[in-house]
Amino acid sequence: MEKLWLDITIWFGLVLIASIFSRTLAISAALVELIIGIIAGNTIHPNITEWVTFLASFGAVILTFLAGAEIETSVLRNYWKESLILGLIGFFAPFLGAWLFTQFVLGWPLKQAQLTGIALSTTSVAVVYSVMVEKGLEKTNLGKLLLAACFINDLGTVIALGLIFTKFGIMMAVFIVVTIIVLIILPKVTHKYFDFVQNHPSEPEVKYILFILAFLGFLALKGGSEAVLPAYLVGAVLANIFASNKELVKRLRASAMALLTPFYFLKAGSLVNAAVLYSGIGLITLFFLVKTASKFIGLFPAGIAFKFSFRTNMFNTLMMSTGLTFGTISALYGLNNGIINKDQYSVIVLAVISTAIIPTLIADIFFQPTEEDKDLKREIITNK
Repeated sequence: MEKLWLDITIWFGLVLIASIFSRTLAISAALVELIIGIIAGNTIHPNITEWVTFLASFGAVILTFLAGAEIETSVLRNYWKESLILGLIGFFAPFLGAWLFTQFVLGWPLKQAQLTGIALSTTSVAVVYSVMVEKGLEKTNLGKLLLAACFINDLGTVIALGLIFTKFGIMMAVFIVVTIIVLIILPKVTHKYFDFVQNHPSEPEVKYILFILAFLGFLALKGGSEAVLPAYLVGAVLANIFASNKELVKRLRASAMALLTPFYFLKAGSLVNAAVLYSGIGLITLFFLVKTASKFIGLFPAGIAFKFSFRTNMFNTLMMSTGLTFGTISALYGLNNGIINKDQYSVIVLAVISTAIIPTLIADIFFQPTEEDKDLKREIITNK
């Protein structure tokens, strides 16, 4: 029992340290947790117990749900053409680019190459959303379009992870049918349930969401898929309800950020072999270049077609070149299921982390949209 409490103390100490550094440096908590996890995993080697694994797994599910819940259907409806095209290009360009590069240039086997393509196809909704809020762009048409495009991009990532690495059988069919039924009825049932419980102090709304995610996650795993897939879809169909209940979002996010999601990023970081940073720096750089180049080759011409200004186009393309949450989720899925080994996992995660930092800094320093850009963008979108 003493050993268990020592393990708990160490992990919560790492959570606290990451939180302090994130607050002090004004850097995404997820990014700091990954870095702290890498340092701890290569120095003090914290014990990855069964309870840590569970908290990390459920943390990934909650994080995925919250990402899906960020996008309102009205945003997708208003900007469906731009968000759909940019989102699909943002997914397929790096997915195919990284896949083909990894398989035919590096000579990795098919499944490893596909997993790498999926991990590098993502955007980082967490990073993009943070930048939008910091710069006051989340309520502008430009910010809403960018978030909607990121949603489509990451939805493609989640679906690809489920489809490519899923073994279809009876339980998969059950999972698909039940998930479709739940997604159809969930908005109406949730609305009535929330009206009934009316923000009771016992947090029945939060417990309801956790139950739905746990149930669908169980079915997903029984079907051979990944629990994050239904979580993202549940978040998407409930986004409008959450948009009108900001206090519930804050409570759920507080619960997740304090107890669950830090363990996901800390564990993901602790599995990275730091020695690969030296031995695999060339490959990490190549993966970074393949992802960002693929994004630019696909997204920048599309921005020109939509008549974005150069500054706005560069800003959008750079922000959609970021990656963090779903990149690490995909890489960890590959490691846990024996698709990639620990060295390959380390290279992919380090490449993903680099895409969360470098494009964001470049966009923030050199390509912040001006008021004129925002007005022009607003005019382009509304006057179709």
